Amino acid sequence: MKYILLIFILFSKLVFSSSSQEHTLGALEKILSEKPYWLKLGHYKKGLYGFVESEVDDPRFFLSKNGKFSPIDELKASIHAFSSEQLSQTEKAQSRCKFPARYTWLKKHYYKHWPDLDCPELIKWKSTINPMGLTLVFPTAFMNSPSSMFGHTLLRIDAKDQTRSKELVAFAVNFAAEPDSTDNAALYALKGLVGSYPGKFTLMPYYRKVREYSDIESRDIWEYPLNFDESQVQRILLHLWEMQQATFDYYFISENCSYQLLSLLQLAKEDLDLTSEFNFKAIPSDTVAVLRDSELLEQPKYRPAFGTKLHHYAGQLSFQGLNAAKGLIRGEKLPVGVFSEKQTAAIYELAYEWLNFNYHENALNRGEIAPRLRSLLYERSKLKVSSPLLPPPRPLASPELGHGSSRIGVGENYYKYGQQSLNMSYRLAYHDLLDAPAGFIGGAKIGFFDISAISNASGLYLDQLYLIDAMSLAPDNTVFDSWSWKMKLGFERQPDIDSKRVGRVFAEAGYGKSIGDPQLLHGYILGTVAVNGGDISQGINIGAGFEAGVTWQISEGDRISLSGRWLALSDSNSHKQHELAIRWNTSLSQNWSVRAEVIQQNWHSQERAAKLLLLYYF
Repeated sequence: MKYILLIFILFSKLVFSSSSQEHTLGALEKILSEKPYWLKLGHYKKGLYGFVESEVDDPRFFLSKNGKFSPIDELKASIHAFSSEQLSQTEKAQSRCKFPARYTWLKKHYYKHWPDLDCPELIKWKSTINPMGLTLVFPTAFMNSPSSMFGHTLLRIDAKDQTRSKELVAFAVNFAAEPDSTDNAALYALKGLVGSYPGKFTLMPYYRKVREYSDIESRDIWEYPLNFDESQVQRILLHLWEMQQATFDYYFISENCSYQLLSLLQLAKEDLDLTSEFNFKAIPSDTVAVLRDSELLEQPKYRPAFGTKLHHYAGQLSFQGLNAAKGLIRGEKLPVGVFSEKQTAAIYELAYEWLNFNYHENALNRGEIAPRLRSLLYERSKLKVSSPLLPPPRPLASPELGHGSSRIGVGENYYKYGQQSLNMSYRLAYHDLLDAPAGFIGGAKIGFFDISAISNASGLYLDQLYLIDAMSLAPDNTVFDSWSWKMKLGFERQPDIDSKRVGRVFAEAGYGKSIGDPQLLHGYILGTVAVNGGDISQGINIGAGFEAGVTWQISEGDRISLSGRWLALSDSNSHKQHELAIRWNTSLSQNWSVRAEVIQQNWHSQERAAKLLLLYYF
């Protein structure tokens, strides 16, 4: 009996000890799965209904079948794959080397007895990159691509032996959509808005991106060194290695290039949170501002685009010198004895840059252009004077110093024939021609989900809803023959019979020319077509005509615009529609402004209105 009792006691201790260990292990796994860093490693976010889900949409990224929806299941599967005695050493090594960031974090903090990471391919990859630091690269907006209308961001990996002259051969980290090559521009924009394209990280030479953005698309580039030490850079790169197994649904407005780069960069530190405020949109300039607010940005460097340099160089030559440069491009000889040595040097330099730009811009025949470029360089080399052409000046404000991309407003509407009304407005993104221009490209307007409502004694009404309101007003100049365009889609109210304001659903497009300097005095005229529907018209009607406008920066904080348009309509009750408006915007600070508008509209009847609005950008 005594021996039976002893055996029972020993058996009970073993059972309860095993149960206690399992309970302790389960508690540890639960704690680890809720750690912010583990959630960042898995790109887990809480959805609208409180459920956690990874933003990664590729099953290859997960070791658990339920890993996309369960951080704890993915943690358990990772621990099993890294250390289970049921697996061979080769199998465990493969999992560790597939997910080195996960393994390194777990080993450093909680499983110190695990062996050191030993991954020859990873070591070779890191040795090739030779990382020391990171630079955030911001190419400015490109209006001819829906995915780049708000700008773009990518990373440059700076090597240990890197100098300014070697920056172009560094590696770049880019996140981009992979569209179907057969999709047209409209389908591309639609699919990008609803997340129908996969997006993924790629590694490539930096000079390829500079050539794409600066040389081909003529986009200025801002380069922000990031305040990370070498160990933090290593953490980021370990996760980048893991991202080779990941694709994401790409959304132009929210889960885009800038958002995913922030998701990558926040792996540098345990307590670094860069993405939590971007729930509905991630505009590149806003993401740069978040890095600034987190004290991660150093003073940016400015890399002017090929087109920016060419335009600035052309502005330093006389009219006669410009014509001489054009003649050299056509293969003519420079007149003898007409220009001084410095003027001649400037003409040859401009002709070389101009011809080189045309070669890249228009995909000219290399066999024909290369000898002409060499000839221009040879003639320039005969002149023993330094370059007389000054480089383009650095803009006064870099992108993160501009106003916030979203805007709310409140004010009063005054109607000649209607009731005085309270005006409330909201714009999801991004910038219009009267907003403070600092940090934005000139002559560009991009409005996305711009809505306003009015409230008066009769009730609350939707006054306008513009789903998209875009204009690209690149001016003609001595170098570039540029075309301007507009696109607008939405709902607004127009004066009906007896001056009542009724709804108009419409789509508009325009094409034309612009002149002047968008930062000073700028004008445009566009041929315009519109398709109208709603209460304002009998069914669907077509309008065609023109619109024109002038914008003037009258002082540092004040911009004024005058615009008008006239459309002939197919509506049998009203054969034309016209509108004339004058607007004034005064910037009070980076994110506050006051705007006044006076508008005369005519559809079935005339209406004059005035608005006074207080605007806040965020």
